[in-house]
Amino acid sequence: MGFPVDLRRCQALGLAGTAFLALGGETAGALPAHDFLAPGSVQAVLGLVGVYFGVVLLIAAWVLLGGVVRGPEPPTPRSLLLVLAVWAAPLLLAPPLFSRDVYSYLAQGAMVDAHIDVYAYGPAQLGGPLADEVAPVWQQTATPYGPVFLVVASVLSALTRGQLPAGLLGMRLIALLGVALMAAALPRLARHSGADPAAALWLGALNPLVLLHLVAGAHNDAIMLGLLGVGLVAARGRWPVLGVVLITLAALVKAPAALGLVAVVALRSRGRGPRAVLRYTVTTATAAAATTVAATAAAGTGYGWIAALKTPVSPHNWSPTSLLGRVTGAALDQLGSGLAPFALPAWHAAGLLVTAALLLFIWLWLRPGPVYALGLSLAAVAVFGPAVRPWYALWGLFLIAAAAPTGSVRTRVAAASAVLALTVLPSGAPADVEQVILAVSGGVLALVVLWQAHQAARPQSPVRERTA
Repeated sequence: MGFPVDLRRCQALGLAGTAFLALGGETAGALPAHDFLAPGSVQAVLGLVGVYFGVVLLIAAWVLLGGVVRGPEPPTPRSLLLVLAVWAAPLLLAPPLFSRDVYSYLAQGAMVDAHIDVYAYGPAQLGGPLADEVAPVWQQTATPYGPVFLVVASVLSALTRGQLPAGLLGMRLIALLGVALMAAALPRLARHSGADPAAALWLGALNPLVLLHLVAGAHNDAIMLGLLGVGLVAARGRWPVLGVVLITLAALVKAPAALGLVAVVALRSRGRGPRAVLRYTVTTATAAAATTVAATAAAGTGYGWIAALKTPVSPHNWSPTSLLGRVTGAALDQLGSGLAPFALPAWHAAGLLVTAALLLFIWLWLRPGPVYALGLSLAAVAVFGPAVRPWYALWGLFLIAAAAPTGSVRTRVAAASAVLALTVLPSGAPADVEQVILAVSGGVLALVVLWQAHQAARPQSPVRERTA
């Protein structure tokens, strides 16, 4: 007999995982400068081990919960939402984890509040303690985010008056709102796509990447995906114009959500002729343009966000195109070629061409359901774009979870999620050998504990009495 698994045990194991995450993050997370501990200090070492101990426990709880969802008596979506709330609870007051991007959000909100053009200047222009928290690589970089997110960040800056603890909590609450919208949309999108709502929630909302990067990391991808999800729900129902408005607002947080407008046209014109496609295309484009103009005017930040879409990415980014660009550039440099500086831009351009070709293939050749096609499209954008981060995987994963046609697709996506959940240090900084060893040690310790629990739960074989 295997490890006894039920919803309650999965909930408790995941809660233990996020509790260790929160505790470890107190000394190993993306801490403010005045709380930063040297990586080799005892507290930082224990924190890093504790975080990865918690990550592995959380992944194990999620995998076991997947077995319960696929079992003969799967939990209801409502009970899964309760599990999500329990797992997320310890992370609410934890320091930022796995990225320092939240400090950039707060600095950009303060810049808008101070009437500094965030599309022309980086946080260094703001100056002061808040700007000092931004990672050095982004100090001089203009924001790549749209006016809707900047309005949210500006309002939060005004409410918290630049106070860091309040600002961090506010950004996390905004991210939680986005996760709540995602969780609300998933079952509805799954039913529309003929998928299992419980399986959709398990893969798309209780995924460790959601908890690690949208909740603990407070990334603005949460509000983008939340608006995109509820926009698709509205568009497939009786409020198509509202759906277009919500999806456009999502794109004015982060640009990839604009692909959702293609899904709206496909949802409304499915099974109809070319005239219907043209009519819904015009209607969708008009509503999206009106929303964009109104939102940009209300934000008062201007149209600099269009040029900001070309904001440079980190030179150490590990997207396939960036990696190939660096390798090619280094090889050309060794050969003494003057083409070395053009290697990275050339590979980024190639990535855009590959992405465009994949999008045409998905929508015009494969022609899956609109929600699933959108998920595949966003996954292609994330993989072949100039920048890749683990939380970018959620762009496509969220909708693939809602509409994947087979269980094998979910299994492969779940395996990729588990691997990606282990790839970033809780401080958000690049890893060195010592930190990798400590992280692996924490994960191995969790596996040992899980194995011991498994062994203890197995029934003991009866000992036969020897006969004389």
